[in-house]
Amino acid sequence: MSDTKSGDEKTLSVNTKKTLTLKRPGVEQGTVRQNFSHGRTKQVVVETKKRKFSIGDKPEPVAPAPVLKPRPAAVAPAPAPQEQPRPQPAPERSGMVLNELSRDELEARRRALESSKFRETEERKRAAEDAKRRAEEDERRQRERAESARRQAEEEARLQAEAEARRRAEEEARRRAPTNAAENAAEEETEARGGANKPKGVPVRRIVTPEVPKPTRTKADEDRRRGKLTLTSALSSEDGDARARSLSAMRRRQEKFKRAMHNEPREKVMREVILPETITIQELAQRMSERAVDVVKYFMKQGQIMKPGDVIDADTAELVAVEFGHTVRRVAESDIEEGLFDIPDRPEDLVSRPPVVAIMGHVDHGKTSLLDAIRNANVVSGEAGGITQHIGAYQVEKNGHKITFIDTPGHAAFTAMRARGAQATDIAILVVAADDSVMPQTIESISHAKAAGVPIIVAINKVDKPSADAQKVRTQLLQHEVFVESMGGETLDVEVSAKTGQGLDKLLEAILLQAELLDLKANPDRTAEGVVIEAKLDRGRGPVATMLVQTGTLIPGDILVAGNEWGRVRALVNDRGEQVDEAMPAMPVEVLGIQGTPSAGDRFAVVNDESRAREITEYRQRLARDKAVAKHAGQRGSLEQMMSQLQTTGVKEFPLVIKGDVQGSVEAIVAALDKLGTDEVRARIVHAGAGAITESDVSLAETSRAAIIGFNVRANAQARTAAEHAGIEIRYYNIIYNLVDDVKAAMSGLLSPERRETFIGNAEILEVFNITKVGKVAGCRVTEGKVERGAGVRLIRDNVVIHEGTLKTLKRFKDEVPEVPVGQECGMAFQNYENIQAGDIIECFRVEMVTRYL
Repeated sequence: MSDTKSGDEKTLSVNTKKTLTLKRPGVEQGTVRQNFSHGRTKQVVVETKKRKFSIGDKPEPVAPAPVLKPRPAAVAPAPAPQEQPRPQPAPERSGMVLNELSRDELEARRRALESSKFRETEERKRAAEDAKRRAEEDERRQRERAESARRQAEEEARLQAEAEARRRAEEEARRRAPTNAAENAAEEETEARGGANKPKGVPVRRIVTPEVPKPTRTKADEDRRRGKLTLTSALSSEDGDARARSLSAMRRRQEKFKRAMHNEPREKVMREVILPETITIQELAQRMSERAVDVVKYFMKQGQIMKPGDVIDADTAELVAVEFGHTVRRVAESDIEEGLFDIPDRPEDLVSRPPVVAIMGHVDHGKTSLLDAIRNANVVSGEAGGITQHIGAYQVEKNGHKITFIDTPGHAAFTAMRARGAQATDIAILVVAADDSVMPQTIESISHAKAAGVPIIVAINKVDKPSADAQKVRTQLLQHEVFVESMGGETLDVEVSAKTGQGLDKLLEAILLQAELLDLKANPDRTAEGVVIEAKLDRGRGPVATMLVQTGTLIPGDILVAGNEWGRVRALVNDRGEQVDEAMPAMPVEVLGIQGTPSAGDRFAVVNDESRAREITEYRQRLARDKAVAKHAGQRGSLEQMMSQLQTTGVKEFPLVIKGDVQGSVEAIVAALDKLGTDEVRARIVHAGAGAITESDVSLAETSRAAIIGFNVRANAQARTAAEHAGIEIRYYNIIYNLVDDVKAAMSGLLSPERRETFIGNAEILEVFNITKVGKVAGCRVTEGKVERGAGVRLIRDNVVIHEGTLKTLKRFKDEVPEVPVGQECGMAFQNYENIQAGDIIECFRVEMVTRYL
């Protein structure tokens, strides 16, 4: 300020000189960024009034306020704030604004100062922690390096001690051994060379100096010798070298180098090689610890070009392993099935069980009717055509003893069913009609029973008929080595009548007597085993299998394996349609809950857990696929082979898709249709299975151009619609011989018709006439039969056929006639042939195409 001001004003100007030198206007605008949570910010425009105050003053006392209070009058004449900046405001105005705004401004500055001090404190703490952590890390690294150096020193000391011991042993050996002149000369020469640099006259002395430890290795060498690479050492590598070798790798490298220097062969390691049924060459080489290249070279020496990925069988692999000097232990994938069946039982655990009886015999000899009379039921009425086409299993009780009956079909197509029925039973009842005697399926049933090794009881049925002759049946059975008791043999025979009930009690007593002789026992207190009698796909219940429990007890919740399928037993249903809680030995039940439909005749067993059941079924399914692939692979060939085979054989195929109610019926149908095939035509089964006809079956039939046959099943709505659109024929049957007859007739339509030639007559050429515009015409006389116009003719000269064709004209005098009888003369001309002579014979014949049948 100027010197004209008063003393007080001058004092104020001196105190506030530093704060009054602002060159900006009193009111200014600026932006302030406000920070919120979650990283949100906002900019706010604020107006700031800057006033003069001393920075060195403390925030609590406001010194300028008492100086400005004695001058209140100077506030009134102060002008209002204007937009144009003034160089310096009045001291009175500055003091009032300072009094009003200094507290807020100073409070903000104080908070900012505290926050900066807090941040500096935190940064110092973090810096101290980082320094401490780095110091600890450095100390740890130094410890690791020291430990590594210590281990290295110990290793070097050990190696040095070993080398010193070897050296001493060698010196001792050399000292004790007699030295020859050559060695002395070599030693003197060596000493002379060693002392060449010494002054003459000074004797050369051999001084053995102890080996000094080697200098400390560098960091890279230490890392190479450390063996295991850790994350810390990898991150702390300052020179960025690559991953170091382990100690074992260094030793292997040194041993390899030594062998290369001394040409030492590597020591052969003999191993026991475990060989499965099939193995790849690569896997075999790994198990032998050999190179796959060496194994491939071995095959090449044998004249076979193989690759490491090729699969070889166990026999070939065993030969290779023995050739390479290893021992072999063979294992099979089927070992997983060990302990599944035929688990031995202790004699004290066995209890008596009911006998299982199979009723066998020729078709329509009264097997099912006899069983109905025993059970007081009527099964025959439920079978189509009155013949049994399924295996039925039932259990009856007689005098407090239970008997399990298995009814088998007698039709010729059900051979496999009869064989399964004989294998699953203890006693076979051979039903023979007294009025029909022994028939082909009767003989077949005898063979099945003998093959299964089960005793036979002969039931001579229909003895109530007037034409019955039981003695004739006994006599004919002798021809097939079935000796009944009345004929001096050991086979029981009973005369029965299913219609009147005659002899049924005697038959049951004979069964119980035979069972008592067999002394049938089983252990019910163990896991169940048995056989699948029949299987089908029920629309409401899913796969349903009729099973006969042979030992153990089957209860709901058990996990069983049946053939290629497994499942958890959901329910057990007996032959009367009632759900039961358990199935004891020799009890037939329907089992629900299997994943798929097993094949009839498969054995089943209960396993402990689902994993083993899944492993067993996967192994069996894989085995079945391999067999199918091998079968098809044997049938495959080149295109030329296929075409030549078609040209040579000319077999026509009749494709079929077969769906049945149960698995056994499907097998019987397929077997019966296979027998219909000949060298010219055969039935090709595209697909056969149990269950209803579905849309996928129609699609398969459309692709293969096959007909669909349903046996006791029907197609659903979607399948019928798809079949109508695709034009696929669906034929339904419930009697097997009707199905076989229809397929036989359809296959007969594929046979080419037979060319049948019928002789008509002969004529002799008497004279040949050459007619203009007509050509040569033969004047003939009919010597045998007759000659017809339009028939085929042959020209025979000297008993040799020289032409075969048709007649162009046949005239009697001047008229065209249809035929000329024997003894009359006529004129004949050949179509497109004129090389005829007098004395030739003309043979006239008729060709007919006759339809053939299988």
